Amino acid sequence: MFENLIEVLKNDPRKIVFTEGPDPRILEAAARLKQGGFLTPILVGTVEEVTKAAAEGGFDIEGLEIADPATYPEMDEMVEQMVELRKGKMTAEQCREALSKGNYFGTMLVKMGKADALLGGATYSTADTVRPALQLVKTKPGNNIVSSSFIMVREKDGETEMLAMGDCAINIKPSEDDLVEIAIETAKTAAVFGLDPKVAMLSYSTMGSGAGEDVDKVRNATAKVKEQAPDLAVDGELQFDAAVSPVVAKTKCKGSPVAGQANTFIFPDINAGNIGYKIAQRLGGFDAYGPVMQGLNAPINDLSRGCNAEEVYQMAIITAALK
Repeated sequence: MFENLIEVLKNDPRKIVFTEGPDPRILEAAARLKQGGFLTPILVGTVEEVTKAAAEGGFDIEGLEIADPATYPEMDEMVEQMVELRKGKMTAEQCREALSKGNYFGTMLVKMGKADALLGGATYSTADTVRPALQLVKTKPGNNIVSSSFIMVREKDGETEMLAMGDCAINIKPSEDDLVEIAIETAKTAAVFGLDPKVAMLSYSTMGSGAGEDVDKVRNATAKVKEQAPDLAVDGELQFDAAVSPVVAKTKCKGSPVAGQANTFIFPDINAGNIGYKIAQRLGGFDAYGPVMQGLNAPINDLSRGCNAEEVYQMAIITAALK
């Protein structure tokens, strides 16, 4: 999987900003990216802090850009742009204060075109990564929410098996229209990773076998996805067994373009999604990559605060490749 993403980056060089430059995990990943030469890191922090931490860890970051909010030469322009973006919700003084923090400063580097992508969260909370993204980079035209997906990968019988699952991390109880966005954006993410998305809108009902508000929500969302993305292979509502088992699909929904062969799964809420991807991870032997944030005007992703350097490296490649 990563070989394909690295080829994308080699053919289209990009820059990624790390909001926590002095963190040893970030520095180890940045040194590795520098050595690879296919993605250019920008490290947020003071030159003294970043270089000292790199020296202590033995990480070669020579030549990489270190962006310090306190000495950034275009800070006045950055403040001016942020005031305009916040449209009266923050004063210039409040914007300058926010931009002294790596999460807001890094997000504005992306907004101003100084970087193509951002990866944060090694020490920040998810909210502290998502909030500046929503306020400054904002959602893509036609999108009203930010959603997420996990790319699930395992080796089976000598072949790589890959699935996409959404939304397992951000939207707690998505509405009918939210599910439409989640489905379309997750399919786009799946395609970036080389999947030909076959989208199953999951439920406890298959094609009317059950009833209730939650079933109606998924069924109606499926109809809207088909209308808004007519070229996308999508069907629902489907139970998980009907989505993945050709035998069950023949019995429950014969003739479906997706049932029995789905590789992209849209869960009705975060309970089902979070439980589902972790079952696949822990019992199915899948590696889980993500959450990959979707729906923003630029690729911005959030790390777990318990991440290691390898996970930082992998998420940096994933994030930059989404541009």
